[in-house]
Amino acid sequence: METLDLPRLRRDFPILAERVNGHPLVYLDSAATSQKPEVVIDAISTYYRSANANVHRGVHALGELATEVYEGARQSVADFINADPRGVVFVRNTTEGLNLVAQAYARPRLGPSDRIVATVMEHHANLVPWQQVRDQTGCRLEFISITDQGRLDEDSIGRLLQAPTRLLAITHVSNVLGTINPVRELVERAHREGIVVCVDGAQAVPHMTVDLAELGADFYAFSGHKMCGPTGIGVLYGRPELLEEMPPFLTGGSMISVVTLERTTWNEIPHKFEAGTPDIAGAAGLRAAVGYLAKTGLDLIRSHDQELTDYAAEALSEVPGLRQYGPPANERLGIISFNLDGIHPHDVGTILDREGVAVRAGHHCCQPLMRSLGVAATTRASFYLYNDKDEVDALVRGLGEVNRIFRA
Repeated sequence: METLDLPRLRRDFPILAERVNGHPLVYLDSAATSQKPEVVIDAISTYYRSANANVHRGVHALGELATEVYEGARQSVADFINADPRGVVFVRNTTEGLNLVAQAYARPRLGPSDRIVATVMEHHANLVPWQQVRDQTGCRLEFISITDQGRLDEDSIGRLLQAPTRLLAITHVSNVLGTINPVRELVERAHREGIVVCVDGAQAVPHMTVDLAELGADFYAFSGHKMCGPTGIGVLYGRPELLEEMPPFLTGGSMISVVTLERTTWNEIPHKFEAGTPDIAGAAGLRAAVGYLAKTGLDLIRSHDQELTDYAAEALSEVPGLRQYGPPANERLGIISFNLDGIHPHDVGTILDREGVAVRAGHHCCQPLMRSLGVAATTRASFYLYNDKDEVDALVRGLGEVNRIFRA
């Protein structure tokens, strides 16, 4: 069975050679942001060194080169997710993409007789925008509950995926529990009821093959920085026929066709949604990241991340006083949230950092989910293609030190 060549792959990420508090860096916070391979760093540097100009309007050589970089990135992303490039809108991040859908698609269409459905496990980025639409339009907002094991509750799904629901907002992979939701099945069920589906794919696209032609989602948002790309650029995919109908989210330069003192007509999609000078360097970095992941192989990455998640879940089960949240390890992807009895997650994270282990501590932008779990916060370890079992062992040793300090 083919596996990742981890020693070679880890050399692609210069930051992994760093030391923290005298220890080798053990970076287990990729669900917050991933580290960047040399090829991505070089792509950004090369753009600024040899292609820096504005896009689309220049007739000079650098302007044309910058445009090729930018539009080439769009095509690369479209190929990566198997989507029509006309539906690939560059945004700052997943959050902006979801807000775009909320304000440009949902707000103009919904009223008091309609309903939006989300899930209790949503990141605030796929929850707060729908609260805004509810407050702006008078529509209802209801939530699919979760089971004790962190799966979506089937009774709740059956009750809510019917009229008057007009839109389903759902995460593909939970950023707290690692739960892989059955998005394709839910899209099919929603579409049978005439419900549009908007997916938060921030935690899915980095770890697994996402084929939007097969998945069938109407909108799908994700961030470059969680998939080895730079911060500041993300993607909203929207079905072109829906984007054509939608008004722009932001207005100004680049997204127009004709402007007079009386009125303005909009540019064609996707440019209608990309006002002002875009993050061209970010697009160059994202293109390199997509190429890097494709060359490495998404199936290999998913298999590696799954194996590491299984190994970590088993190892953590041996830590005294530790409770894990979410479904069994083979039903989650790259994320384990846990608590140590009687020890605040921030204290856990602080002591782990002294040992060179980087994890995330807090509510992870999922306060309603935390309340559903009956906790204020958790410690979260998240894994990616550059992590190995030795780093999981370092995490376990660090947690032993936490227990030693607090239970001595």
